[in-house]
Amino acid sequence: MDLGTAIGLLGIFTGIVTGLVKLLLVQFEKRLGERFAAQDEARKAASQHWEDNFAKVLARQDKDGEAVRQLEKTFLKWQAELPINYVRREDWVRNQTIIEAKLDALASKLEIIQINGARNHD
Repeated sequence: MDLGTAIGLLGIFTGIVTGLVKLLLVQFEKRLGERFAAQDEARKAASQHWEDNFAKVLARQDKDGEAVRQLEKTFLKWQAELPINYVRREDWVRNQTIIEAKLDALASKLEIIQINGARNHD
């Protein structure tokens, strides 16, 4: 094999390798383009999904606002009625103590009356 043939074979081999590398790069770029297109499509679909959800929220805002106002009104009514329907434990204990003290005093008076009545009969 002479030098010319060796250089020719080397040139052909280099051309084939360069062609394969270019082919791989083209395939790689094509694949990247497809992936970017798929990601862009997914991003557009997600964006549309969020825009639809926000539109629904804005459309329901008046209805939800009325529900919140109704809830606030009910809560304020509950707060107004709470002192009427609820007795604190301390208040209940104080009232119960007063009632028991009055009953004890009444029992003492009845006992004194019974003792005095028994003495009067003897």
